[in-house]
Amino acid sequence: MNTLTAAPSRALRRSHEVLPGFGLSLGYTLVYLGLILFIPLSALALKVMAGGWHGFAAVLGSPRVLASLKLTFGTAAIAAAVNAVFGFLTAWVLVRYRFPGRRILDAIVDLPFALPTAVSGIALTAIFAPEGTLGRFLAGIGWPVAYTPTGVTVAMVFIGLPFVVRTLQPAFEELASELGDAAASLGASPGQVMARIVLPLTLPSLITGFSLALARGIGEYGSIVFISGNLPFKTEITSLLIITRLEEFDYTGAAVIAVVMLTASFLLLFTINLLQKRSLKWLARREA
Repeated sequence: MNTLTAAPSRALRRSHEVLPGFGLSLGYTLVYLGLILFIPLSALALKVMAGGWHGFAAVLGSPRVLASLKLTFGTAAIAAAVNAVFGFLTAWVLVRYRFPGRRILDAIVDLPFALPTAVSGIALTAIFAPEGTLGRFLAGIGWPVAYTPTGVTVAMVFIGLPFVVRTLQPAFEELASELGDAAASLGASPGQVMARIVLPLTLPSLITGFSLALARGIGEYGSIVFISGNLPFKTEITSLLIITRLEEFDYTGAAVIAVVMLTASFLLLFTINLLQKRSLKWLARREA
């Protein structure tokens, strides 16, 4: 009797497996992640531990390191916030309106994905340098962009915009236009429709796009090194400082900075993921 009841139970468990041979697939996945991700990160952590806590604190407490961390995370947060606003508007226009050249504009949004980051940096520097097309005008009114923290922010905005737009577009496409029409027919203004219907329903996607743009900005290197000028204590980003430490054969110092960046990025993404899950639960309760 037990055998008869156990057999259907095992068959039922097998029928719910997503992939055939799930155990083997999971084993391959763990091995692959171990080789590609866990082992390199473990080696990095061991390199940091070799210097001891005193060495870790000495590197992290360096004024140059602290200045680069402040610049990197500060400008990345500002750029992600700018992209959240203008990426939202761009995605809305591309999804909700039909106009000549829309497909071309939609393709241009992906340009930062396709361009090598060094090309992006050279192009931005050519435009915003003091002798550039826009840089000459901006410098003339007392607002220089190149070789300033503003230039770092501009580069991060450039490379982060596609993450927000491409994350929001599916959410807008799934959002029924009838909801807005029904609200408008009941007397809701366009601002009320946006604030009470569109924003709440697309908030999880907006948070995801913001977090992706923020993470990309924190780890960006190629598009920033040209326009920033790489001035220590002023426009030197943390990624460049790691390269500088490696060129100076200070491998422990480079590893310490890398671990700090890794830990901060992980905690940041983890927190944003928690906020995203809470927003999804709040949205589900609201729809119920």
